[in-house]
Amino acid sequence: MVGVAVGTIALVVVMSVFNGLEDLIRSLFASFDAELKIEPAKGKSFLAPEAWLAEIRDIEGVEVLTEVIEDNVLYEHDDNQLVAKIKGVSDNFLDQGRFANGYFWGDTTLGTELRPGAILGRGVGFFLSIHLNEPNSSLKVFYPKAPRSAGSIDPTQLYNSAQLEPRAFFSIEQQFDDEYVIAPLHFTRDLLNYGEKRTALEIKVKEGASVADVQKRLKAHLGQDFLVKNADEQHAGLIRTVKLEKLFVFLTLTFILAIASFNIFFSLSMLAIEKKKDIAVLKAMGARDSMIRRIFLKQGALIALSGAVIGLVLGYLTVLAQDTFGLVSLGISSAVVDAYPVRIVWSDFAWISVAVISITLLASWRPAIIASQVETVREL
Repeated sequence: MVGVAVGTIALVVVMSVFNGLEDLIRSLFASFDAELKIEPAKGKSFLAPEAWLAEIRDIEGVEVLTEVIEDNVLYEHDDNQLVAKIKGVSDNFLDQGRFANGYFWGDTTLGTELRPGAILGRGVGFFLSIHLNEPNSSLKVFYPKAPRSAGSIDPTQLYNSAQLEPRAFFSIEQQFDDEYVIAPLHFTRDLLNYGEKRTALEIKVKEGASVADVQKRLKAHLGQDFLVKNADEQHAGLIRTVKLEKLFVFLTLTFILAIASFNIFFSLSMLAIEKKKDIAVLKAMGARDSMIRRIFLKQGALIALSGAVIGLVLGYLTVLAQDTFGLVSLGISSAVVDAYPVRIVWSDFAWISVAVISITLLASWRPAIIASQVETVREL
């Protein structure tokens, strides 16, 4: 019973940790990504005239529509250079509740028309040695373009250049921190010569509206030329990886629990051997083989049920203590959270109970068969 209880506790704790990590990933990405994102099904960009954008804004459930132009550019500051992404966004970008999680310091605006500002990922700022309190600091941005003449030797014919004023840093997740600089849409549009083209549209859903319902309406309106992705679909690979890891860890711990159940098998087998005479007496009194089997199966079920209940209760209390007090820390000073995140999903408890009870009953089946095969005449 102790082995079953310990195995159950391990399953509850580990599954809850994976649930917590999944929630943490979603919350971090939600600080940077939109609730819904519209992308072209083919190609890199699409035309987005104002009349067409107005139609999307009028769809039921759409509260904020942010235009996005995203591409790779070269940044330069104090002789440091870095190729990273520039994400040009319209002025309502921060109205979508961006950077609610993680860290953010500096000005929450993107400057003015004459002095466009930038919000930089912490990794980008660190690599380029940018300091927000540095007077007259500027970030040079370069984007390649086709030269007007194939025979031109003027290097300025090969790229567009402009300058941004660093105004803030954000730190959410390394993938974003090391790759992204947020800039005004008009600045990015002019630098990249995009005109009315956009690479994506980001949607904030009205409070109380269903994200799934709004996603369906957008898909119906836009047709097959566009992809409308929710938060999970924007990072489907990572979310799928976490879920697969959770599944394989569950199977691994279940296998370990199955090995531990050999103790139950040997215990019940020894009991069947020791109680041969008692079993023979029961048979002489009229007990059938099925009744003998049920006695041993019930013994195994009692062990399984007791171990499962104790393990589930202790596992729940352990997870609750971790969630409340943060008993086990990540040990990373710069982490977004101090302790391992956990979350209880009641369906996990159901699957764990089914796995524990099934394994224990299977371990009890063979001893029950052995007990039912006792010969009455020989033992008496």
